[in-house]
Amino acid sequence: MTPDQQQALIAKLTAVADDQLILAHRNAEWTGHAPILEEDIALANLAQDELGHATLLYELLEPLTGRTPDEMVFWRDAPAWRHAPLLELPKGDWAFTMLRQFFYDAYELVLYHALGESTYEPVAHTAVKIRREEIYHLHHSRIWVERLGLGTAESHRRLQNALNEQWLHLPALFAPLPDEQLLHQAGIVPDPAALHAAWQEQVLPHLTHCQLTLPATENEGPTPFNRTHHTPHLARLLADMQMVARSEPEAVW
Repeated sequence: MTPDQQQALIAKLTAVADDQLILAHRNAEWTGHAPILEEDIALANLAQDELGHATLLYELLEPLTGRTPDEMVFWRDAPAWRHAPLLELPKGDWAFTMLRQFFYDAYELVLYHALGESTYEPVAHTAVKIRREEIYHLHHSRIWVERLGLGTAESHRRLQNALNEQWLHLPALFAPLPDEQLLHQAGIVPDPAALHAAWQEQVLPHLTHCQLTLPATENEGPTPFNRTHHTPHLARLLADMQMVARSEPEAVW
């Protein structure tokens, strides 16, 4: 691997790991507050899975950067994070959370399916481990989107509102990172455009089936955020997540 490819790989793994960590944090905020006990347990388990996946990815980064997973999570300020801003938005209501989860689960499934064929063995091995769980995650969120979309007038209204709010944030999931083409050319990561097309095949027919009205095409108009520009919500999220570690910097956990 060339030095340029290594730096591009560090950026890509950081982005994917940050995605998992930030979404895990948002989903964990539902613990004790989900609409039914079964879903309280299910979403807590899902958040734990996402946290575990983030840990695996940060561990892949450690030999490349010399930074431990704890250092990556607790000692980076907001400008250094590279997750998609959609994932940092407040959890909102149940419709907002389930729709975001559906969008991201579909993204993860196509991403890790492609990364399972990576020419960089550590990435391929980790992707194969992660994608087994993502099959069940997508099944869960897909059913909830259907249940809400085809349920009551109120559940449909809330889901449509969530779709309208999230739609313009979706392109950031697929925005190419600097020099990512070097990784694609080497067979290390998939082409973002092909990934987006595979994601649309998973997502768009289901939204139509659930009688949701698609907003203006996501590629029309300016994209409000990418992976280097975030919302004000991130600083507050990090303050909560990093508070204990930063209160005692010399502590051994």
